[in-house]
Amino acid sequence: MISLCGLAVCPLNLSDYGNKFLMMACATIPCHVRASFSADVPSLPADPTSHKLPRQRQCSIPSSFSIEAHNLSFNISRHNKFVPILKNCSLQVPPGQLWMLLGPNGCGKSTLLKILAGVLHPSDGTVNVNRPNSFVFQNPDHQVVMPTVEADVAFGLGKFSLGSDEVRCRVAKALEAVGMIEYLQSPVQTLSGGQKQRVAIAGALAEACKVLLLDELTTFLDENDQMGVINAVKKCVRGPEQVAALWVTHRLEELKYADGAVYMEDGRVIMQGDIASVSHFLNRTCKFYI
Repeated sequence: MISLCGLAVCPLNLSDYGNKFLMMACATIPCHVRASFSADVPSLPADPTSHKLPRQRQCSIPSSFSIEAHNLSFNISRHNKFVPILKNCSLQVPPGQLWMLLGPNGCGKSTLLKILAGVLHPSDGTVNVNRPNSFVFQNPDHQVVMPTVEADVAFGLGKFSLGSDEVRCRVAKALEAVGMIEYLQSPVQTLSGGQKQRVAIAGALAEACKVLLLDELTTFLDENDQMGVINAVKKCVRGPEQVAALWVTHRLEELKYADGAVYMEDGRVIMQGDIASVSHFLNRTCKFYI
């Protein structure tokens, strides 16, 4: 039992909460521990006859990018056949910027994001993502689990040796950053979907995350909540901490809020660059975007 902000909080127990919280635990525990988790869907090496699963390789060369991946591939076994999901994907996201990762349904966007988060291990390729980093779920109910906003944002700080004053300070600063400080004592069940997403983002900021990996945050939100979440993320990346954010989306209208974009089709990165270039490309090929 730990005490955060004067609240008695039990650490997350996967056996109590079920498998839906496995990914949350992987995304929030330290990276060196997270690497020991296996993916729910096993990845296969490039040679399907081999029985050794590859480890995710972290690039040791210093980089000016907060998120960097080179030649990532991810394969699964389906009906005893070798099925490629990602095919030689490469991307780069600089610090202090919001980039969108978009493409048709089933093109591999969420799989690529989970590899960057360390939830899945690639079959091949290298990954370098600044630490600490945080994966924010599409459905906030899978991540926002404590009874009040204050307790939920403080929850992840239980793994650090922080005094109660420091915890309160971090919680307040994070909630201020996402425009939710007035909801500090509010019960979580009274929040809208967009407000819960902002609480989830605040939890990552409280842990001083350098990278936000965001999985289709606005899918279930109305327009007001959608803009609230977008503005919260933009405020984070514009701050002095130089947070980088990669946001998976299928909504083309969200492109205008980003600094850059990566477009995928059929498990491949087709194009990446500034918004004007990617938008021009999509305008010429939009009939294929479903």
